[in-house]
Parts: sequence; structure tokens; C-alpha cells
Amino acid sequence: MNNRASYSVLFLGTGNSARSIMAEAILNREGRGKFATCSAGLHTDPELDPRAIELLNRMHFDTGALRAKNWSEFTGGDAPAFDFVFTVCDSATLLARSTFPGSPVFAHWGIPDPAKIGGNEAQVRLAYADTFRMLSNRIMIFVNLPLRSLDRLTMQRELDSIGRANGAKAAVVAA
Repeated sequence: MNNRASYSVLFLGTGNSARSIMAEAILNREGRGKFATCSAGLHTDPELDPRAIELLNRMHFDTGALRAKNWSEFTGGDAPAFDFVFTVCDSATLLARSTFPGSPVFAHWGIPDPAKIGGNEAQVRLAYADTFRMLSNRIMIFVNLPLRSLDRLTMQRELDSIGRANGAKAAVVAA
């Protein structure tokens, strides 16, 4: 892919308050400096999802620098060029790929929105935990890929496969 020590990654969600924020935090920690990670949303929520932040804090993730960002921060002449762009919700796949500078590899890692799950508190917390688990599993597979030795087509196949793996379309508990 390239020979840099660090790869830049953008996770795109709908509101950039739960799924994409979790993914940013997970890759920032698990990538061990190999990845520069950001997240953004199509329609940025004014606040981060308190349940997502609570879960990350409980798992000892650094959440101090996390903030909701609009995808437009990552377009235009002064925007960073990304190596990878992952969408974590179906609506984020609608953004034109040409919107982002450079020539990033895109993959869809769709996960149900835990904030939309009804039910009692235990069911809602289970939905957030399941979202965290799916993201963690996919990110751990990603960080262990031999990125430097994969050509673009093979990389695309691998990333698409990760998005389909491990409950990609799994339903979460609903009331």
C-alpha cells in the first residue's frame, strides 16, 4: 500500500456520537501509533453519546480529546489525505468517494446504531457492548493485516471481508 510508518484513517457515521467515536478510540489505542485516526458524522450531533463515552471510560479508553466532528472538516484543500475511510452506518455510504482528498481505500463496516435500540436499561447497555465488541473485533483484524505487503485490490477484498465478518448484520436485542 505505502511504506509510511503511519496510516491515516477516518471512521464515518451518521451523527459521530457513538459508533464512529468508539471506532476512533479503539483504533487510537489498539493501533499503537501505527494509525492516525479521526471520526466524523454526516449530521454531527451536538454531544457525544453519554452511554458510548461511559462504556469507553469503563474500558479505560482515553476519551478526553474525543469530539463530534462534521465530515466537511475533512474535505477541501487543507484537509488531510486518508489512507482508509470506513463507514459504520448505511447512510454514510452515500457520500461521494471523491469528496475526500487522496485516494483512500473505502470499506463499509455497518453496525446497528445502539442509540436506536429500545428496551430496558440492560438491553440498551447490551446493544452498546455488542457495538463495541463488533468494532473491536474488526479493528483488531485490521491492525494485524500486513498492510505494507498488500496491493490495493487485495486490501479492498480484505477490508470488505472484515465488514461482513463477525455479526456485520447481526441484530441487536430490541424490546
